[in-house]
Amino acid sequence: MMLYPELFASLEAVRWNMERDIPWAQFDPALLTDEQALTIKMNAITEWAALPATEMFLRDNRHDSDFSAFMSVWFYEEQKHALVLIEYLRRFRPDLAPSEAELHAVRFEFEPAPPLETLMLHFCGEIRLNHWYRRAAQWHTEPVICAIYDFISRDEARHGGAYLRYMRKAVSEAGDAARAAFSRIGVLMTSAKRTSRALHPTNLHVNRTLFPNDTVQSRTPEPGWLERWLDEQIRFDADWEQRVIERILHNLSLLFGRSIDTAQELNRYRRELVQRLGVGAPPLLGDSQAA
Repeated sequence: MMLYPELFASLEAVRWNMERDIPWAQFDPALLTDEQALTIKMNAITEWAALPATEMFLRDNRHDSDFSAFMSVWFYEEQKHALVLIEYLRRFRPDLAPSEAELHAVRFEFEPAPPLETLMLHFCGEIRLNHWYRRAAQWHTEPVICAIYDFISRDEARHGGAYLRYMRKAVSEAGDAARAAFSRIGVLMTSAKRTSRALHPTNLHVNRTLFPNDTVQSRTPEPGWLERWLDEQIRFDADWEQRVIERILHNLSLLFGRSIDTAQELNRYRRELVQRLGVGAPPLLGDSQAA
């Protein structure tokens, strides 16, 4: 059964309006610092990367018209995130509004990748973004941008739920092959404590011919901004990271029908699946550490 019609209706019912729902009149210039405004610019550019991500999804999911149709909703809402952040800067800090060239710089080709692994990667990315933006709303002091990040964070949570619906569909259709794909990426995305890299799709390498400038973040005006934003500004600490990990593992436990509480347990389950499938496991980043 196609999921797109139901997902379209559910997301349409809660969609916010940029003119009516954003409290633009409450803007207080005394509560917006230069430091904060610059992070808004970087997040606007990062959100613009939904454009090449959508091109990737459509290319790699030609076999799946249901999921490809859902991309029309996801793409619209993600580009809307970029647009509302740009509009905020245009109104209140026009000197920091990203240029068309800066936005276009993050549009580049992502190499083809297995669709199920990519689906899981973006499911985890939506959970992580939901938590990042919730923390950003707490860090900011200006009320309008706090409201904007709250709206965006809720969208990201709903997108994660939509991706999870497609993951359930994949498990019902492909069984252990889907479980193996999801668990493989799940081990990587719940092992953030073992790497200094922020584990989000926009911070991962996606085109070997462009290496090392083949991450979205590497093509922003300040490639190192994300780690600084997380570590020094919104202070996305170990407690917040653990919330992300627990949310991912909780959903995978429900999806797989078994209790999985740690990345190590998930990696053991992944290996069970590989043995059941009778195929060699592809290399997993940090596999020796996550065992």
